[in-house]
Amino acid sequence: MFKHLLVPTDGSPLSEETMRRAVSFAKDAGARISFFFAKPDYPISFYGEGAIMDPDSPEKFAAMADKQAKEILGAALKLAQEAGVEADTASAVSDMPHEAIIAEANARGCDLIFMASHGRRGISALLLGSETQKVLAHSKIPVLVYR
Repeated sequence: MFKHLLVPTDGSPLSEETMRRAVSFAKDAGARISFFFAKPDYPISFYGEGAIMDPDSPEKFAAMADKQAKEILGAALKLAQEAGVEADTASAVSDMPHEAIIAEANARGCDLIFMASHGRRGISALLLGSETQKVLAHSKIPVLVYR
């Protein structure tokens, strides 16, 4: 039924467990996986009328985000390869991960987004928000939520 899964990951323990489950699901379905990591954009702190920043900081921040993405996505790719599941990886800079996830799934022609949910409810869900909830609300592609 599903042939191409987008599996967003953030490197958290829940996300790692979701990657394992997605690989198993893909293997059973004969599907391939695109693992995705949304890298944060450089945060600029504003105080009064000026910005406080080191001119080298955006480059350093980007290098650290690239390193983190390569580590997380490398581990995901290894997991899929060990299971014999065809997989690739992608990352993008975005302060709105849900938008990046949906855009990547559309660009790659994925027919399912397979992602984790921390299961926050009540006031913590309202205050912290949920990328999964935002993907569910805005995606036209089916979303499978693993908890």
